[in-house]
Amino acid sequence: MSRFEQSVHSPFGPLTLVSDAVGVTALKWRDGRQDGTPVLRQAAVQLSEYFAGTRQDFTVPIRLTCSNFQRTVCAAMSAIPFGETRTYGDLATVLGVTAQAIGQACGGNPLPILIPCHRVLGSNGLGGYSGDGGIETKVALLRLEGAAGLLI
Repeated sequence: MSRFEQSVHSPFGPLTLVSDAVGVTALKWRDGRQDGTPVLRQAAVQLSEYFAGTRQDFTVPIRLTCSNFQRTVCAAMSAIPFGETRTYGDLATVLGVTAQAIGQACGGNPLPILIPCHRVLGSNGLGGYSGDGGIETKVALLRLEGAAGLLI
């Protein structure tokens, strides 16, 4: 199956959206090619709107190529509204698994930002963030969404 890339500028440096013919499959913290498929152009526009503060939800087609459990956790993260947070424990309770399993799934999220793993916090702190910049990026994304007040 063909693989396409579209680099976008962000407040966190270059990001690269990766897709196949069906939808976006990954977001990487690096510069990449400019293949410019319709799906990637749509995703790049939506990311730009998100960073500009004019978009709260992503509607670009995605295609997750991961385990059923990872898909379930990604769906739970995607259900967290813009500007709100949940804890790993909150999601663990809903899904009937451990908070550690949720944390591992968040760390394996192939589409950070589009699937908002930054909205998932530890019960006594921020938890981790696998994107470039780590916790600083997580805090910046929460600030962008107006959720930083929850951190104080």
